[in-house]
Amino acid sequence: MNHVKDVAAADFATEVIARSHEVPVLVDFWAEWCGPCKVLGPTLERLAGEAQGSWELAKVDVDQNQQLASQFGVQGIPTVVAFRDGQIADRFTGALPEAQVRQFVDSLLPSELDMTAEQGLLLLEAGDTAGAEAAFRAVLESDPAHEVAGIAMAGTLLDRSDRDGALLVLSRLAPTEAVRQMAAIARLAGAGDPGELEAAAAAGQPEARLDLAVALAAAGDQEKALEALLELVAEKSEISDQARLTMLDLFEILGPDDPLTAAYRRRLASALF
Repeated sequence: MNHVKDVAAADFATEVIARSHEVPVLVDFWAEWCGPCKVLGPTLERLAGEAQGSWELAKVDVDQNQQLASQFGVQGIPTVVAFRDGQIADRFTGALPEAQVRQFVDSLLPSELDMTAEQGLLLLEAGDTAGAEAAFRAVLESDPAHEVAGIAMAGTLLDRSDRDGALLVLSRLAPTEAVRQMAAIARLAGAGDPGELEAAAAAGQPEARLDLAVALAAAGDQEKALEALLELVAEKSEISDQARLTMLDLFEILGPDDPLTAAYRRRLASALF
């Protein structure tokens, strides 16, 4: 398989963006008249050949693809832009020495821990929960902040109703959007059945109403849950702050682009101030 390709605007989305979900892709923005490009280009091509598919090189002639160069902020050449999982992961400009180029490439490739975590995900997909958990634990013993292993481990713990264990694992991770979302899911785990809680909530006790709202959220009725939580916030009772925090958890789960998140964030702000 050819791991060095000439790429233009027409096939950039396929050969670079889509392909980078499978392996890292380095894009070499170059031109025929550029002296430093003729120094860096052969080094990149040789390293790509040595890598045997662990990463790929896409060469973009800036004279023929000025729009692409502008789109990715290329102001001088050679410029190398690395893509991973469809996003820009890193970049550099200039004809770096081979040792620095190797270091740049190595930073993009999965580590041994990354590969163990990936193996754990494959085991989980195959139904080998015990094997997957052993892989995740091995990664987390070496790096408690490994996001992929941590989120996956939290998920396996939640599957057996170990909410505290899941939250402990997640507390050691950087608070990325994915981690915050999983932590929000964990905090809502273990809710009761809404039907069984409705009678107690109807009696008007704030704690029972909060339990019902959490159960509604866990059952997927987020709008009804948010409405109930907002009422509790507005009442400014002893559990109003807990209701507010639960609303924030729901916003994390729904995501910033969900219409419910936008609408209830505004209403929550009005209720608080």
